[in-house]
Amino acid sequence: MEKFTQLTSVAAPLDRANVDTDQIIPKQFLLAVDRKGFGKHLFHDQRYLDEAETQENPEFVLNQPRYRQAKILVARQNFGNGSSREHAPWALLDFGLRAIVASSFADIFNNNALGNGLLTVKLTEEEIDEIFTELAKHPDAPMTIDLEQETVKLSDRTYRFTLDPFRRHMLLEGLDAIDLTLKELPTIEAYERSIPAWRRLDSAER
Repeated sequence: MEKFTQLTSVAAPLDRANVDTDQIIPKQFLLAVDRKGFGKHLFHDQRYLDEAETQENPEFVLNQPRYRQAKILVARQNFGNGSSREHAPWALLDFGLRAIVASSFADIFNNNALGNGLLTVKLTEEEIDEIFTELAKHPDAPMTIDLEQETVKLSDRTYRFTLDPFRRHMLLEGLDAIDLTLKELPTIEAYERSIPAWRRLDSAER
């Protein structure tokens, strides 16, 4: 998993609350279990005017030229509610986004996002209002998210957020659950060598 320390990018303003996972990646695209390839279907119903995805909706924020390469998305409360599909953060990441800034997140989405390297930044509703106002005035203004300092900077404003220390460590080090387990591989192997052969999963008797 790619490390997340500091990120500077234009921030795409998705001025909506209750963005659910079916909006993020509709159910008809959940046919694969590989993490790649979902980005082209991200926000399918909003990004495209046709089912075949050949006609883009020019009004949708991520189709606007200045936001096509955005790595930060700003939204409102309850982002990621709905089903527990892990494909939602997969699609956001595959599109190129690395962080979502909102006033609240659905719990399952939040866990899935952080577990896949997508940073979720929770600010107050008042702070989110300020950010949308600033982005409306200066849409090309870069936003900087510093995970080490736990700050968000936009123009002359600085906002502070907190993240669970364990999740913060995992993102800073670029570790997913498998990586974390593999860091203990010498201990695991030493334990396996210490147990009787009949208890080992790779024992010939099994």
